Amino acid sequence: MVSKYHTAPIKIAKAFPLGSAAGVMVMDVSPGLLSGDRYELEWKAGEKAHVYMTNQSFTKVHPCADTIHGGASIMQKFVLGEGAIVESMPEPIMLYRDAAFLNETEVRLAAGAVWMQAEVLCPGRTLRGERFQYRSYRSRFRVFYENELIYAQNGRIEPALQLLTSPGCLGEMTHTGTFHAFGAGITTEHIVAVRHTLAELPQWNGHSIVAGVTAAHKLGIAVMAAGTAAWPIQEALRSAWQSLRVSIAGLPPLQLQGDSQFPT
Repeated sequence: MVSKYHTAPIKIAKAFPLGSAAGVMVMDVSPGLLSGDRYELEWKAGEKAHVYMTNQSFTKVHPCADTIHGGASIMQKFVLGEGAIVESMPEPIMLYRDAAFLNETEVRLAAGAVWMQAEVLCPGRTLRGERFQYRSYRSRFRVFYENELIYAQNGRIEPALQLLTSPGCLGEMTHTGTFHAFGAGITTEHIVAVRHTLAELPQWNGHSIVAGVTAAHKLGIAVMAAGTAAWPIQEALRSAWQSLRVSIAGLPPLQLQGDSQFPT
């Protein structure tokens, strides 16, 4: 790591060697995001740099005031130099009752760069009876390859206005997750391989998983999964990620500790 700058409550808890990569652990020293909070994180990976990043615990979003400026947000920007590899594997997002959250991501890739990220969304503290009691979840996602916009996605969930538990929507599923990978080396063969990997996943302790894989418009792959708990979805997305890190980047699988994203 050449340089870093951060202000409370975000900090780099530790950086550590991880094979050919630099591992980075991000820590939020607050109880979570409150109404009006905005976190901005910008990562720059130089030519042929390789970084694996995660965070220390769930991203917790607390109740947000119902005003025009209410809600919390995170903006992440990734800028990758030629041949750089960035693997972003954060812990799940937890939306408390009455939470309102905007999740923004922008990725800019130079030639030969590879970016991969998984995200898992929880409907609330289910053990406390919170299921889809948050106000809203919005996502904005943009990917540029050599300054060309190759992927754009906007999402909005408002449980009070949408029939999320209806058949054809989420049905009995409560948790969702996505995995994205972008880079010039991604082909149809990689998509087929990920589909095969996901088809062989077990059913964990009665938790069923439904997952789909598709090609992005250009130079990318997208995986979406739904289930009844966060950790089985994490396992499913990890399987897709591990498959791609081997086939695209020529990297060995990482061994992770239990249900954590932290490597052993």
